[in-house]
Amino acid sequence: MIELFHMGGMLFMSILTIELLAVGFFVMRCLKKSDSFEGDLKLVKSTGLLAAITGILGQLIGLFSAFEAIQQMGSVSPAMLAGGIKVSMITTIYGVIIYLLSIVLYLILKMKK
Repeated sequence: MIELFHMGGMLFMSILTIELLAVGFFVMRCLKKSDSFEGDLKLVKSTGLLAAITGILGQLIGLFSAFEAIQQMGSVSPAMLAGGIKVSMITTIYGVIIYLLSIVLYLILKMKK
């Protein structure tokens, strides 16, 4: 797991982890409030969406860097290209997992209300 974190890039993986912690924080605030937590409920969903977009941005920047390196090197084997694309997808997968988690928690909290 730590290896995936490093492969995905410290910057975007750190930002995504902070967004995951923010989702958890807003869920805890919703659970502590017994009357109105609609604002925090929207923050759970919005923070999850932000994580998905951050993951996609991380992938695009990673792909841009990979293609720039390929352009400088000239020709590259298909295996090396596939490896670069695989690594660039780590942030997107992490962001989408955070988004799915936030949607599930949003729906559970919405039913509680």
